[in-house]
Amino acid sequence: MTGETPFLTRTGGCHCGAVRFEVDLAPGSSAQSCNCSICAMTGFIHLIVPESRFRLLTDEAAMTSYSFNTGLARHLFCKTCGIKSFYRPRSNPDGWSVSARCLDTTDGLDLRFEDFDGQNWEAHAHGLAHLSQDQ
Repeated sequence: MTGETPFLTRTGGCHCGAVRFEVDLAPGSSAQSCNCSICAMTGFIHLIVPESRFRLLTDEAAMTSYSFNTGLARHLFCKTCGIKSFYRPRSNPDGWSVSARCLDTTDGLDLRFEDFDGQNWEAHAHGLAHLSQDQ
């Protein structure tokens, strides 16, 4: 079909390899650098995608979860190495946020890095809602 975005499939995962995923990204994807407490401490760079463009390749039993504040975000960490390579964000509960730092390669992707003011999340979260919509 004409006009469809040509998605590029990329794989990624945690440091030890126990957690692996696949994600379909637009070549010109936007990536958010958030200054909230957890993102600033972990260096997480968000690539938010719809549910349909994310696939977990390993058993979820390899992960443990953590929630804080409202409890709506589901932060998933490898039980072995502790890396959070993706999670279910509060801003986009119908999608996934993948860490750009956990992709095996970014070759072919023209990532547009944007600052996101997560310290004032309530005032800015609506600006992320469109990222988990199928495009």
